[in-house]
Amino acid sequence: MMKNFTKALALVVLISCTMAVSAQKSTKFGHVDFGKLIELMPGQDTVKTAMTKYAQTLQDQYTSMQTELQTKIDEYTRAKETMSAIIKQTKEKEIGDLQSRMEAFQQSAQQDLSDQETKLTTPFIEKAKKAISDVAKEGGYTYIFNNVEGFLLYNEGGEDVMPLVKKKLGIQ
Repeated sequence: MMKNFTKALALVVLISCTMAVSAQKSTKFGHVDFGKLIELMPGQDTVKTAMTKYAQTLQDQYTSMQTELQTKIDEYTRAKETMSAIIKQTKEKEIGDLQSRMEAFQQSAQQDLSDQETKLTTPFIEKAKKAISDVAKEGGYTYIFNNVEGFLLYNEGGEDVMPLVKKKLGIQ
């Protein structure tokens, strides 16, 4: 009986030591300025040029609409005293419609510009993320943070504590 107890105790000590050694694996943190990294990547000058051209195209279209609006307002202002009520009403509606189209164009152009930027920069972002992941694995890093915005760019895994936090907050 004592012999079995000694064996069991030795086994427990061995397992404890093994767990302690594996638990002592150091956590290695790293950081990178992700925005600066993206700026430094080859091809960014092409993206900036394409975005500038695209934005200028949208701006030119908006300027053309502004010119058209100003022309309609000037014509209306000059001739409104001699216009019949129906023509005056029609011209006012034209001006209002053009103003509405310009507002819609401006909103749509902002979204379109954002979409275009995303389309052009996504390949660079993915390439940078892969490089960070590769460096992390090669260098034995557990976590790599963006040192400017402070968010996590890479982690080795870890435990997802979302279920525990949800439980703590009473969220199903």
